Amino acid sequence: MPPSPLPAWHRVLESRDPSGLDALLAEDVVFHSPVVHTPQAGRILTRMYLAAAMHVLVRPDFRYVREIVGERDAVLEFTVEIDGVVVNGVDLIHWDDEGLIDDFKVMLRPLQAIDKVQQMMAAVLRNSA
Repeated sequence: MPPSPLPAWHRVLESRDPSGLDALLAEDVVFHSPVVHTPQAGRILTRMYLAAAMHVLVRPDFRYVREIVGERDAVLEFTVEIDGVVVNGVDLIHWDDEGLIDDFKVMLRPLQAIDKVQQMMAAVLRNSA
């Protein structure tokens, strides 16, 4: 069974420091955004999107409320409130034989939350470009 990247993922989120992402991501990782229509391939793009998501979503009240973990997959349900909008989301994470994340998908609800996160993510990504 490959090593799980989840303990390190939780440490990166708790630190709110995206510099630890490179050690968790496979070179060919694919990121699936809830607001971008095409998958984003590669460590550089995935790091950019995850760093922006951390900036937008990881606040003092961000918390995972459920984790379902298998041998190479995890489903992590989270909740956070942003500007009065309750965001409920799911991170679907898959890792390879080395324990590196090779697929990361984020799903959000409700529609008001998707709109809020999309606006904030777009602003962060514009400012980081």
